Amino acid sequence: MAKSVFDALMRGVFLPMILAPALTSGADFFSQLDADGNGRITLNEIPEEARPFVKLVDANGDGELSHAEFGRIAASLRQMIPEEPGEVTETQNVDYVGAGHPRQTLDLYFPQPSPDEPLPLIVYLHGGGWMGGTKQEARPVADALTATGDYAVASINYRLIQDALWPAQLDDCKAAVRFLRANAKTYGIDPDRIAVMGVSAGGHLASLLGTTSGEAGTEGALGKYPGTSSKVAAVVDLFGPTNFETFFGEDTDIVGMSRTNAAIRVLGMKDEDILRNARLASPAHWVSKNDPPFLIVHGTRDDVVPFAQSAEFEEMLKAKGVDARLIAVEGGGHGFRSDELNQRIKRFLDRHLRGGTAEVSTTPIRLR
Repeated sequence: MAKSVFDALMRGVFLPMILAPALTSGADFFSQLDADGNGRITLNEIPEEARPFVKLVDANGDGELSHAEFGRIAASLRQMIPEEPGEVTETQNVDYVGAGHPRQTLDLYFPQPSPDEPLPLIVYLHGGGWMGGTKQEARPVADALTATGDYAVASINYRLIQDALWPAQLDDCKAAVRFLRANAKTYGIDPDRIAVMGVSAGGHLASLLGTTSGEAGTEGALGKYPGTSSKVAAVVDLFGPTNFETFFGEDTDIVGMSRTNAAIRVLGMKDEDILRNARLASPAHWVSKNDPPFLIVHGTRDDVVPFAQSAEFEEMLKAKGVDARLIAVEGGGHGFRSDELNQRIKRFLDRHLRGGTAEVSTTPIRLR
């Protein structure tokens, strides 16, 4: 197994989207962000969806990134790359719907040499507040997992709210899983061992894939395989919203919330749509005894998605008899890194996709 496989996984999951190119472009990328050339990257020079993450890498807490802070980020990230990432076969921009929409494409990654048996598949769903992010963000995850020789990875684009409002995002994710399962033999995938992993908005969609399987009216009609199941065998939800009815507090009138808020905008632009979709777009609404195992990870100081979302969700899943495990990251915000967490995620995937027997601890993890 390549060194620090899940260090690379966590980099792909938790690193702010806007900082990822630092791995390859370093100071040049710093200059691209530093629009006014003053040697510091301010909030106004960073895309809005990435601003909540700045404090995660802002060493002195001044709300800006200096050359030194940015350089340390890039250097530490390079150290997380597996030293010997096995060879990977990559297939890009596979149209999983057949309509030619660029946001309805996926990338596939397979280890080389190809194994004799079909591989379990991890479907990765990017974050970005339903209005940003791309499937390319999964590349570090794909490199890490395929380097083990034990997994294949699919990373999908789904339509953003600029393209279409709810339920387009879920329709796309389900169409992608159906496509992958229907073509499992062609790609060398085990159709019975498909798991989904998502971060933030992607965690929300991953949780919906886990809770809405077989539920009437949730499959959509996209793609060439409407009769194929979109069921997944396991879910890794990394601090995704799970209940829009309580997301802003139990007594909050969500209709009165700003339409520029991504968590509201994804639900629609009309009051009646927002009220209806606040329930239908909530994984918590669909929880049943038939749901697959869940691993939920959430920082206790997350000021983007409240920790209470995941705590409530775990309780609901357990009440239905679902194997659900919440790992609280004490002191963690909307993104973090932990060696111990990396190993627990690995054990969870191995346990449910490869017959592993190692227990997955839910003891809270305290960040150093």
